[in-house]
Amino acid sequence: MQRRGKPLLLCLTTAVMASTSTVMAAGSYQIKIDWNRVTAVSHATPTLQVVVNPLLRPSSPVSRRSLQAVKHLGANFVRFVPWLPYPRLAVAELQPPSHGRSQWNFSLIDPMVRAFMRATNGHSVIMNFSTIPEWLFKTSKPVPYPKNPDQVDWSYEQGTQLRSQSLQPLADYYARLVSWYTRGGFQGRYGRWHNSGYHYHFAWWEVLNEVNYEHHMSVQEYTRWYDAITAAIHRVSPTTKFVGLALASGQQPGNFGWFKYFLNPKNHVPGTPLNMISFHFYASTGSRKTGVWSRNVFSQARGFIHQAGRITALRNRLSPKTLIDTDEIGTFLPGDNTRPKPLAIPHAYWNLSGAMFAYVYAHLAALGVDVVGESQLIGYPTQFPSVTMVNWHTGLPNARFRVLQLLVRHFGPGDKFCATKVAWTGGHRKGEGIYAQAVTAPGGRHLILLVNKANRSYVVYIPDALRSMVDCVDEQTASHDPKAMPLPNGHIALGPWAVAVVRLHR
Repeated sequence: MQRRGKPLLLCLTTAVMASTSTVMAAGSYQIKIDWNRVTAVSHATPTLQVVVNPLLRPSSPVSRRSLQAVKHLGANFVRFVPWLPYPRLAVAELQPPSHGRSQWNFSLIDPMVRAFMRATNGHSVIMNFSTIPEWLFKTSKPVPYPKNPDQVDWSYEQGTQLRSQSLQPLADYYARLVSWYTRGGFQGRYGRWHNSGYHYHFAWWEVLNEVNYEHHMSVQEYTRWYDAITAAIHRVSPTTKFVGLALASGQQPGNFGWFKYFLNPKNHVPGTPLNMISFHFYASTGSRKTGVWSRNVFSQARGFIHQAGRITALRNRLSPKTLIDTDEIGTFLPGDNTRPKPLAIPHAYWNLSGAMFAYVYAHLAALGVDVVGESQLIGYPTQFPSVTMVNWHTGLPNARFRVLQLLVRHFGPGDKFCATKVAWTGGHRKGEGIYAQAVTAPGGRHLILLVNKANRSYVVYIPDALRSMVDCVDEQTASHDPKAMPLPNGHIALGPWAVAVVRLHR
């Protein structure tokens, strides 16, 4: 669990106080920028995903505080995922129709949807009710689920083959689900109108989640399901756009065939929209010893960025109008989800994970990726605690959330990436170092993103930044808001795994 501390802003005050002679004697990084040479134009929106679990229920103070943070963040493309470990919080029709009556029950799901839609406050959302009612599948016997909605159950999802190969019952389930939230209700199987009163706008709907793991599907089968579900949803919500694939470990070379098949319009029913594709990436620290974290995490991140480049190039060739969303990016500690009472999570881990996300965001934006989503708002023991963006006891943001806050505040579509060089000057350097990217943002703003990829402090000298302001997230700011401080002499000392944004006055 992350601890809270006073916002000492060490990385900022050190930057103000450090003398040039001391800095250069110890060795430092120097950032050189050619503001006239644009290397890429970003289309990328930084955002996050919100996964449903008991701590997201409105009765939870953790939910209220964390969703308040989402509201203040003001991000677009926020992903909402009612997911399989809690069937009663994720599936609206847990029982098949019986004696001429449907078995729909939204009583536990609606309050979470309402709270989420209030928190996103008119910003675009990506909805993904990824868990399918098990009675739609062939199983040897009915699949049970806990009566207690807060009891975790990883065994609910068992079926792999649908009872109806026509796909109509599956498509109808999702059409009625969307209609419930966008058209005030839906027409049931037996002609009865089920009234909800909701008229939300769902800009995006993602079709299932990590189907290469969760449903053990082939890409051919998934494509058939995608075509049927999107056609049914379009009939009740014509303006909704769709996200396909949501592949787990999307960076693995073995998954490249999924993108190649799915992005080819010839493999779909004519007229099927290919609005956006998505895939996921999690880096593992490989150990609970901090000394190897940087090497392991950033090495995996570079591999993911390389594969994302291949996927982007394939998209450009086969379906250039299709957007790309990496809507689950995070890090894991070993044994993250196998202990009911996990080992203590070192405070610095949240900074490591935030630094990795900032590093990946900048590279994906340069590649042409459209949405970069951090995973996930609330995690806790048995629910991937090392992936959480808030304290699961208090709901207050940790450093992972604060880094996203920096990115949302300063970067977005329309940013022009300028040629940026990072040079080490003197001294002895071990392991990972500093990443920097200069940006000219809409409105004429000049920004520099700095990421310390190492578990040690470095000093960075920016000749262009003699009269500037800097915002920073590091171990000292911890869970607190990034604060703006002046940078009078062009030097900034970045603590381990710190992320900073320099705002230049030009």
